[in-house]
Amino acid sequence: MRSPIPDYLTEVLDTCGGDAGGELAAYIPELAQADPDRFALALATVDGAVYGVGDDAVEFSIQSISKPFAYALALARHGIDGVLEKVGVEPSGDAFNELSLEVGTGRPLNPMINAGALTVHALIDDETVRRGFSAFAGRDLEVDEQVFASELETADRNRAIAFMLRSHGIVEQDAQQVVEGYTRQCSLLVTVRDLAVMAATLANGGVQPITGERVVPHDVTRQVMAVMATCGMYDAAGDWFTSVGIPAKSGVAGGLIGALPGQVGMATFSPRLDRHGNSVRGVQVFERLSHDMGMHLMEVPPPARSLVRGRTELPGDRSGHGWAYELQGSVNFVGMERVLRYLADEPPTESAVVLDLTRVHEVRDVGRRMLVEAVRRLVLDGHEVTLVDPEDMLEALPDDRSEGDLEAGDGVRVRVLRSR
Repeated sequence: MRSPIPDYLTEVLDTCGGDAGGELAAYIPELAQADPDRFALALATVDGAVYGVGDDAVEFSIQSISKPFAYALALARHGIDGVLEKVGVEPSGDAFNELSLEVGTGRPLNPMINAGALTVHALIDDETVRRGFSAFAGRDLEVDEQVFASELETADRNRAIAFMLRSHGIVEQDAQQVVEGYTRQCSLLVTVRDLAVMAATLANGGVQPITGERVVPHDVTRQVMAVMATCGMYDAAGDWFTSVGIPAKSGVAGGLIGALPGQVGMATFSPRLDRHGNSVRGVQVFERLSHDMGMHLMEVPPPARSLVRGRTELPGDRSGHGWAYELQGSVNFVGMERVLRYLADEPPTESAVVLDLTRVHEVRDVGRRMLVEAVRRLVLDGHEVTLVDPEDMLEALPDDRSEGDLEAGDGVRVRVLRSR
């Protein structure tokens, strides 16, 4: 069985792709030449599955999406208290390039605005950035020298911020060198798949889900995602968190990431930006994903055990041998993604397939839709599927019936039993 998740992600791109609003980041000459119609979406789970659709192999500069990862590396090196001495964690309510510092301390308000990002970069070095970002992505990342040169030529505002930070004693290094290093950090090339995996590393407590490498400590990722939730979308952070509810960070090249703790990392790429500097179509995609899959942080339950409790072989009968899959816990997006992947990687070889929901205590809407779609695809692949649902978790039958059919779409009907 082929997983339906790429089909769903493609449908999301198709639905959100019609909006031509927004503008390219014209103040950086190299970014002003970007193809405005590029559009991509990727999703990476914390156990290493990656799905990408659209222009997911196209490289672009990471820009301000680098800020949470540089912040993570600085926290890992200096500790949370050490970094807090230099950079605060309060939302600014200002544009990302505002020349503003905290009254009394002279600190930047948070690490997601440019003043904070310059300060954070001064706490690490270029080689730490390159190696650390590559570890997050699981591959060696390189700088786009053309973007770097173009951006450095137009970096006067960042120079002003760096000199201001130096005058307050927040940055001790040469201001010009700090700006150059930060600009090089922003010019690293990534794909939307890289960004999804990097975000999934944050969501996975600092362990890269594909390589298994611990990139940063668990408490670092908690701090980073908390700051992303409150500050990552600049002066639109409040609207973002109430409507989407996913810790996120945007970049002026058109990238946008989200990290949902314990579940997934997500990323989009679409170069046209709104007045806040966030991707217009990227924001729409995240709104759709959050709504469809119940991913608002305030709704997500604690991570569950594997949804597949076990698989047993059925005795032979007139329909042939088969397999029974016993599910447990909460049927949500992450649990069903694993079931779909399990069925795709190890498809049942016999005709009969039984999915037993006896030990399931919750079926979320997205989980129900994914389960029904899995059943439909199994039937279309030639299997005879039976659902065992004694507590009527799927709400498929009237209260007075112990057996009936579930409509799974495309004329596919599946037998449902309320007893084993």
